Amino acid sequence: MGNTSDNNKENKTAGQRKRRLNVGILAHVDAGKTTLSEGMLYLSGSIRDMGRVDHGDAFLDTYEMERERGITIFSKQAVLSWKDIELTLLDTPGHVDFSAEMERVLQVLDYAVLVISGTDGVQGHTVTLWRLLKRYNVPVFLFINKMDREGTDRNALMSELKGRLDEGCTDIEAIRENNPDRLESLAVCDDAMLEEYLETGSICKNTLRRTIAERKVFPCWFGSALKAEGITELLDGIREYSISPEYPEKFGAKVYKIARDPQGNRLTYLKVTGGELKVKELIPGIEGKVNQIRIYSGVRYELVQSAQAGMVCAVTGLEGTYPGQGMGEEKDSDIPVLEPVLTYRVELPEGCDVHTMLTNLRQLEEEEPELHIVWAGETQEIHIQLMGEVQTEVLQRLIKDRYGVLVEFREGRIIYKETIAGPVEGVGHFEPLRHYAEVHLLLEPGERGSGMQFSSECSEDILDRNWQRLILTHLEEKEHRGVLTGSVLTDVRITLVAGRAHQKHTEGGDFRQATYRAVRQGLMKAESVLLEPYYEFRMELPMENVGRAMTDIQRMNGTFEGPEAENDQAVLTGSAPVSEMRGYQKEFAAYTGGFGRLFCTLKGYDVCHDAENVVEEINYDPDSDIDNTADSVFCAHGAGFIVPWYQVEEYMHVESTMKDAEEQGEGTDRQQAARLVRAQAASRTIELTREELDAIYVRTPDPVRRNVSSTPVKVSAASEDDRWRNRDTSADRKKKTSGEEYLLVDGYNIIFAWDELRELSEIDLAAARGRLADILCNYQGYRKCTLILVFDAYKVEGNPGEVAKYHNIHIVYTKEAETADQYIEKTVRKISKHHSVTVATSDALEQVIILGQGARRMSAAGLKEEVELALKEIRGEHLEKGDILRTYLFDYLGEDTAKEMEEIRLGKGNWPV
Repeated sequence: MGNTSDNNKENKTAGQRKRRLNVGILAHVDAGKTTLSEGMLYLSGSIRDMGRVDHGDAFLDTYEMERERGITIFSKQAVLSWKDIELTLLDTPGHVDFSAEMERVLQVLDYAVLVISGTDGVQGHTVTLWRLLKRYNVPVFLFINKMDREGTDRNALMSELKGRLDEGCTDIEAIRENNPDRLESLAVCDDAMLEEYLETGSICKNTLRRTIAERKVFPCWFGSALKAEGITELLDGIREYSISPEYPEKFGAKVYKIARDPQGNRLTYLKVTGGELKVKELIPGIEGKVNQIRIYSGVRYELVQSAQAGMVCAVTGLEGTYPGQGMGEEKDSDIPVLEPVLTYRVELPEGCDVHTMLTNLRQLEEEEPELHIVWAGETQEIHIQLMGEVQTEVLQRLIKDRYGVLVEFREGRIIYKETIAGPVEGVGHFEPLRHYAEVHLLLEPGERGSGMQFSSECSEDILDRNWQRLILTHLEEKEHRGVLTGSVLTDVRITLVAGRAHQKHTEGGDFRQATYRAVRQGLMKAESVLLEPYYEFRMELPMENVGRAMTDIQRMNGTFEGPEAENDQAVLTGSAPVSEMRGYQKEFAAYTGGFGRLFCTLKGYDVCHDAENVVEEINYDPDSDIDNTADSVFCAHGAGFIVPWYQVEEYMHVESTMKDAEEQGEGTDRQQAARLVRAQAASRTIELTREELDAIYVRTPDPVRRNVSSTPVKVSAASEDDRWRNRDTSADRKKKTSGEEYLLVDGYNIIFAWDELRELSEIDLAAARGRLADILCNYQGYRKCTLILVFDAYKVEGNPGEVAKYHNIHIVYTKEAETADQYIEKTVRKISKHHSVTVATSDALEQVIILGQGARRMSAAGLKEEVELALKEIRGEHLEKGDILRTYLFDYLGEDTAKEMEEIRLGKGNWPV
């Protein structure tokens, strides 16, 4: 207790000098994580008595279920002070079934303490935690617990940590003792640290702090949390070797948890990552306002009026928030790595309304990241997806306590996914009366674990940019289903390659229908592949049981490496389907007599080992799934009619890009054809009839009508002859001699049309913009026109637009919801009546509109030729004239002036008065 009182005195004198850190406590189940948290709180003076998990009185086990089962189910936080530092401890679940709850906490941590059991060493879930900490880039301190037990070996544990986790794991006591051998092995973890050690023979604390923060060094402490041994040293080490993060002044926050208090108030747990959050504040883009800011410590909380950057708090009054959401300047987090792999049917008691329970479960889903609710509309059933079987018991109790309903979970089965084996083109057409949209999508298989990827290679000459963005939005908003079992589609790259809209009749919903049907039609034609989840396992067992284990793995359709000898035991590592390994833990323990250890972690999805039987058992009929139809709707004689998916190509209005590519490839495989599709999609042209051209002119404000022939007009990049024909004629110059010449340049169109700028933009788009601006400055200096460079900034929310002078040209960034095309059309309309205006763009549709406004057009290739010609003339007239090492006055005088000066030089003339 003397240490605690001394610490309290030091805390009081620290006052406002305290720095703040958020530290997470992570571990495999039963490693002693909660006991360590209790010890840290007790020794810091935050609690009077040190509770125990087995006694059911742990400070952070606030839920009755946690005290009964002796495990952490929900993440909690507690605040403690240690000398001049304030720590917010975030205790996370250790059981693998609740690992999704743990994962969402990682995104708000400054540091983590990973607890290792000294008796068990590095366990299977420990490796999963280590990978997640690496993914979220969290620096780690390690505490090896239970060192008071017999059989624990400090050196052997350090070797295991280095071998299975990272070579940077270092015994901190060896560093404090200045052991040369240990210091040398530590120094090789970082080049700068090695140089420092070679020069001075030691390593300073600042260097250690930096390398720990950069995840190159991982200090290790040894002790016993139950006996409060080694905890003081751990707290001192966190204080001594940590660096407080620096935060920006602009407000930002990251949501990591949603919960409800006993009164039913919705709590949004978040970390302020910049600026300050105040009570009664409205957060842009978030529904509701901040009613309360609570700083929790166990079940108790303190109300504060504001939360500064770095603080973790719970906020009431906000609606619609979700874990991983970014507020203010903070961006949303990536999709979590861990996801449920088991599904169950919820069986309700007689008299319970299924829709009411669905609403209640949706509320729980919001709070529990590992819980996914699926509504089976055709059978009016609720299905849930979970991480493991232990979770079903906890969920059953939670529903009973909160809603007073005892539910049962039946028919647990594996969650399958689907992908495709090769590229295919999907076509969707939606044309009931007064509606129109057609979409062509290229579907290609992606790498395992890549998820769904969406992009567009369609030329804006074919389909307007706004329609393309809408199609990509529709692709991303839906969870697409496969056609084998109706399972979720994954590991597929979908590329928009062609499409068509109608000038009058196309609406946003039309492209939604066409897009969904295109995906489905492509899947119906493709070779689908069923995927199932796999476990990655590590078996440690006696040598005499190796044969049985290898036979079991083969029986379970798994693969393995080894066996290898380790500490007088055999080690087998490999992977096997989750469906086959469920329940194998008990069988393994039985035949190894309790001497074996089996660690399983979720590896991901791969090809199903028993696809035919699974497909037959599920018995999914894709043609009967009316919510995911592959058929298209066409129109004839004023009425729409349905065309089956296998006949869509016979009716579609846009030619098949895949078919064209295969014909050009002369028998090449579909992978090569897919590459040809993407390469050709952006360069395709369109044909505009007179009616379509008239529609464009009518759409354009203040149109200038032209005589247009009735034959189709092919719009494409201008040829060299076109470019020279479109230059000013003498007649044009006579008409507009009173006004100056203007050149408007569509910036991004030029950047992506010029090879050198496009390659630069892939590395740094800002550098490409700057390079184009410099090129045009040189061009303007020679041609002496008024040059306006226009860049799209329509996606920037609240952007008012900007016009800036850059040397001798003007650069325009369009305002929100205004494209470069719209700005150029508006500007041309205003100035073309009194000035000579040329627009540089290769957008074919934009070129047609420009001609309608009375301006001239120049393609991207034409502008490049003009720039190169100007540069050549500059060199010819200036840089290559005379001796470049000397400058003579007579070289730069006119002929008459030079003659007069020559006469004066010879004494034949008089100096002008």
